[in-house]
Amino acid sequence: MQPEVMMKKKCISARKASLVLFLCQMISALDVPLDLSQPPTITQQSPKDYIVDPRENIVIQCEAKGKPPPSFSWTRNGTHFDIDKDAQVTMKPNSGTLVINIMNGGKAEAYEGVYQCTARNERGAAISNNIVIRPSRSPLWTKEKLEPNQVREGDSLVLHCRPPVGLPPPIIFWMDNAFQRLPQSERVSQGLNGDLYFSNVQPEDTREDYICYARFNHTQTIQQKQPISVKVFSMDSLNDTIAANLSDTDIYGARPVTERQPVLLTPTGSTSTKVELRGNVLLLECIAAGLPTPVIRWIKEGGELPANRTFFENFKKTLKIIDVSEADSGNYKCIARNTLGSAHHVISVTVKAAPYWITAPRNLVLSPGEDGTLICRANGNPKPSISWLANGVPIAIAPEDPSRKVDGDTIIFSHVQERSSAVYQCNASNEYGYLLANAFVNVLAEPPRILTPANKLYQVIADSPALLDCAYFGSPKPEIEWFKGVKGSILRGSEYIFHDNGTLEIPVAQKDSTGAYTCVARNKLGKTQNEVQLEIKDPTVIIKQPEYKVIQRYGQVSFECIIKHDSTLLPTVLWLKDNDELPDDERFLVGKDNLTIMNVTDKDDGTYTCIVNTTLDSVSASAVLTVVARPNPPFDLELTGQLERSVELSWIPGDENNSPITNFVIEYEDGLHEPGVWHYQTEVPGTQTTVQLKLSPYVNYSFRVIAVNEIGRSQPSEPSEQYLTKSANPDENPSNVQGIGSEPDNLVITWESLTGFQSNGPGLQYKVSWRQKDVDDEWTSVIVANVSKYIVSGTPTFVPYEIKVQALNDLGYAPEPSEVIGHSGEDLPMVAPGNVQVHVINSTLAKVHWDPVPLKTVRGHLQGYKVYYWKVQSLSRRSRRHIEKKILTFRGNKTFGMLPGLEPYSTYKLNVRVANGKGEGPASPDKVFRTPEGVPSSPSFLKITNPTLDSLTLEWGSPTHPNGVLTSYILKFQPINNTHELGPLVEIRIPANESSLILKNLNYSTRYKFYFNAQTSVGSGNQITEEAVTIMDEAMASRQVDIATQGWFIGLMCAVALLILILLIVCFIRRNKGGKYPVKEKEDAHADPEIQPMKEDDGTFGEYSDAEDHKPLKKGSRTPSDRTVKKEDSDDSLVDYGEGVNGQFNEDGSFIGQYSGKKEKEPAEGNESSEAPSPVNAMNSFV
Repeated sequence: MQPEVMMKKKCISARKASLVLFLCQMISALDVPLDLSQPPTITQQSPKDYIVDPRENIVIQCEAKGKPPPSFSWTRNGTHFDIDKDAQVTMKPNSGTLVINIMNGGKAEAYEGVYQCTARNERGAAISNNIVIRPSRSPLWTKEKLEPNQVREGDSLVLHCRPPVGLPPPIIFWMDNAFQRLPQSERVSQGLNGDLYFSNVQPEDTREDYICYARFNHTQTIQQKQPISVKVFSMDSLNDTIAANLSDTDIYGARPVTERQPVLLTPTGSTSTKVELRGNVLLLECIAAGLPTPVIRWIKEGGELPANRTFFENFKKTLKIIDVSEADSGNYKCIARNTLGSAHHVISVTVKAAPYWITAPRNLVLSPGEDGTLICRANGNPKPSISWLANGVPIAIAPEDPSRKVDGDTIIFSHVQERSSAVYQCNASNEYGYLLANAFVNVLAEPPRILTPANKLYQVIADSPALLDCAYFGSPKPEIEWFKGVKGSILRGSEYIFHDNGTLEIPVAQKDSTGAYTCVARNKLGKTQNEVQLEIKDPTVIIKQPEYKVIQRYGQVSFECIIKHDSTLLPTVLWLKDNDELPDDERFLVGKDNLTIMNVTDKDDGTYTCIVNTTLDSVSASAVLTVVARPNPPFDLELTGQLERSVELSWIPGDENNSPITNFVIEYEDGLHEPGVWHYQTEVPGTQTTVQLKLSPYVNYSFRVIAVNEIGRSQPSEPSEQYLTKSANPDENPSNVQGIGSEPDNLVITWESLTGFQSNGPGLQYKVSWRQKDVDDEWTSVIVANVSKYIVSGTPTFVPYEIKVQALNDLGYAPEPSEVIGHSGEDLPMVAPGNVQVHVINSTLAKVHWDPVPLKTVRGHLQGYKVYYWKVQSLSRRSRRHIEKKILTFRGNKTFGMLPGLEPYSTYKLNVRVANGKGEGPASPDKVFRTPEGVPSSPSFLKITNPTLDSLTLEWGSPTHPNGVLTSYILKFQPINNTHELGPLVEIRIPANESSLILKNLNYSTRYKFYFNAQTSVGSGNQITEEAVTIMDEAMASRQVDIATQGWFIGLMCAVALLILILLIVCFIRRNKGGKYPVKEKEDAHADPEIQPMKEDDGTFGEYSDAEDHKPLKKGSRTPSDRTVKKEDSDDSLVDYGEGVNGQFNEDGSFIGQYSGKKEKEPAEGNESSEAPSPVNAMNSFV
């Protein structure tokens, strides 16, 4: 029977990958308990091919276990190795390991050979592999005479290394005398055999210290080959040498450096073969000669190169395929190509295989009378042969065992007995190697035992698999059952997985999986059980993960890592940068749940990972930090293709610092005319590194380049070399040429001079030319120095001239300039405008007309006409003030204009003058006109004095601007009661010569509003308003004072106030609960038609407002019966009105009025009562 010790690898197919290693460790083969008898098992041995250091002791390992403990013996080269007869050889106590003492006089070469260890006890014998012992060798290079290599430029060359044969083979590399590795490239590279290949040589390859080194790792020694000398002849030096000995004809016969198509240096021929073993690394190589240097490409004929296992090395000259298998056999073609052609080589690869296991034999533990099998299956190319041994002896000559039968790769056991215990060896071998495996058959009769510790605690994260161990041993094989809880039933169903090694798996453990689990093992010899505990923990979660950040250099950045975890687990947080520890830098600040980096630098760019570990789980989250900055300046500026008017500038961009370069700005310096001043030239996209620049003559150019990205501009590059362009005629003439006379008899010609950059050459001057327009005159010209003005004298007054200014230098003239029109100097106009007429439109506006003057009398550029006007006298007032003249200018050749802003009822004078650039001409004769009357301004003041019970005295001042003859004053007034209701409007007309008025028969203690304005024959002016109050009756006032000072009245008022406060509190509470006020209910039940609270839908109130025109309002809207109004814009005090509170209490004490605000209203007509209730009336209503 298959023993439980040999646990099957039922490795949870399709389970989470993180559990595979753990589970496979649990269900791998377990040892038979060491207190039970068992055959030997080899536990440790030296490798099959064992290369030793000849300077150190040789240690050949052989360790084994068994019960009783095994004894050890050795064979050497197939015969018994008697270690007792060799003083240099000892065996470690309780071990089979041999120690051969080399350091005390022994020689490693004397102990070369094939060694095999045997471990034996009463139940069988196990053997080790054949261990081949070979001492390493690092021989010296053989002496050889090396001739200097003289080679022509462009030819190929191979420097042979030919290292000595060592064990193991040495590592080859090439260096110079200074122990510096020789640089390698597509043109120069080292082959797999150690030779140095040159596809084509260049003059810089000339040197005398090409040295090949061989490093022997086992002995830690390096051997050096003699230096090799290489001299490369360039064609120029070769022709010079030949010219000294040959005729001219022979010199021309020497071949120049010519380009050549590729030729393979290695491997040679068109095809080759390669055999590699399965699992090894396949290396294929192709190195070619040619000029230009060939490029190598690899393909597999009839297939693809294996993905993820293919690598290219040595500048693609070496094809590397790792972990090769039989499927990698085939034809591999390398193709070497340059501009002249190609060459190729086909390598036929055959993958052979040393034996490898399909099914290796495993230990069997059987109880007496049981059956079992040992299976030994292996594969290889060619297919390996299988042979069996029993206790180290070929099974054919081993002692007979009736329970054993050999059937090829299988041994069948039937009805075994205790004497059937033995160790069997399976050997699978072919020409490329062998496999040897020991497997014992141990016949035991043992009751079950559970090897897992009792009450072991398992802690698992929720929603993860839980694996509860029940390692056991027994013969025959025990049956395993699991129970949950003390009296729980046997566990069954799809929610559990039962493994052959006794492990119980709960694929998705939940919180309710927590508890005690019991494992029961039983066979025919007995029964045992074990209890384990399972706890389920909450998973660790990163609830706030670090996020991708882009930060400018020298800034500050912070990554968050906020976690949630099981309260019984202690998490640890670790931050990594690029999967490595954080730099040891004080700028990195690790907080409880964040990582902060101060003063960020370019080196901080990378991936930051937050790892949270507990004893049960681990979670991580990563974020990338990109450090951006302004780009580094471009460098290596180079000028090429220099022409008279253009040059090509190229450069190498600097580091863009993680922010792509958007454009390059090119600036230039003119070292000849403006040294140290840089000017913008052009700009190009960030993908462009060359630009064709247009140049000007006679400029000593230097260029620099500035890179630009989203962060900003780089520092300027270093300036390029200087480039002085040749001189040439000027390309352009001065700009902004003008001719304007400064005096009546001259012409001043001005222009903007050319810059030195525009001069195109030395000796910059100007040719100034002029002639009178529309006159058949010749051009008058003069050449002046590099100035910007020339004055022509003796010209007629204000006549047009044709003008041109041409640039010239030492090499010639600029193109013919364009002509401009200028004028000689202006003089004052000669005549005044005539026929001046004035038409008065209204009291403040007049229109003036005039005839234009002849243009020839203007004697200059006509700028327009100016109208001077001033007020002579106001007809409504005798006072004369200082005369202030006003001026209106009318541009161009206009013949009329409007005079606004005149004062009504006034006398004005005006005159008109023509103006040019020199000044104004004579004035026209003064013209007198008058403005008609207008409406007056408002009276200067309105005062109301001497209030009595029924009268008021009004005083006023006349308007500041009467604007005519006053005819009368208009006074309107109306009463206003305490509810802002307006009484009837009364109007009185007052003679213009009056300045005061006494109004009688007014109501006592009443407020009145007055509207007052003045009139002329044209109409009424703006009005002013005022309010006043007549005084109250003295008896009523005395009564009010008496009542107000009574104690009973004061107590009553306090009681009422307290009652109001209580009612308000109750109403507020009831209102918040959605109910009615008790007072409200009473009001609804006992409604008084004359005392009702005001509702919004009872009607709207008209508003009094002071309009700008102060016109009386129409009749106001109807008011509620309780005469309450809404509080509006202002709250006048009781003193303003001289009256009390406008509010009442009904019979149950509820307050139904409110304080009224006073808002000024315009007069309104109506028959509402104008009587305002007095404070005495209001207080009497309380009684």
